[in-house]
Amino acid sequence: QVPLVESGGGVVQAGGSLRLSCAASGRTFSNYAMGWFRQAPGKEREFVARISRSGGSTYYADSVKGRFTISRDNAKNTLYLQMKSLKPEDTAVYYCAAKVSAYYSRTYSLAAEYDYWGQGTQVTVSS
Repeated sequence: QVPLVESGGGVVQAGGSLRLSCAASGRTFSNYAMGWFRQAPGKEREFVARISRSGGSTYYADSVKGRFTISRDNAKNTLYLQMKSLKPEDTAVYYCAAKVSAYYSRTYSLAAEYDYWGQGTQVTVSS
C-alpha cells in the first residue's frame, strides 16, 4: 500500500495558478511512476500528466500541455502539479496515482494502469 494525500486545491479565477501536492507515505516513493488525473462532474476520470520514477520523463494530455507542469521530489516523497493559465474547463477533482513496476518512457495515460490512488482535491476555476 502507498497512502497518497493530495492538497493545494481551491477556488481560483480564470487565468490564475495553483500548485497541487501529493504526499506519499513510506520509503518506496521513488519506486513508483506517478500520475495526475482529474474528474469533472458527470464525466469520466481523465489523464492529466505522468512522471517517471526519477522525474526524467514526463508526459501530458494535450489539453494541459504548456500550462501544467508535473514534478516530484523523491527526497520529500512528494509529487507536484503546477497549474497556470487555468480555465473553467479545468474544474474537477484532481487525483494523484502511483504505478508499480513502470517502464521509463511508457505513457501510462489510463487510470486502470495505476495501482494506488489518493482521495482527491477539488479545483474550481471561476470565469
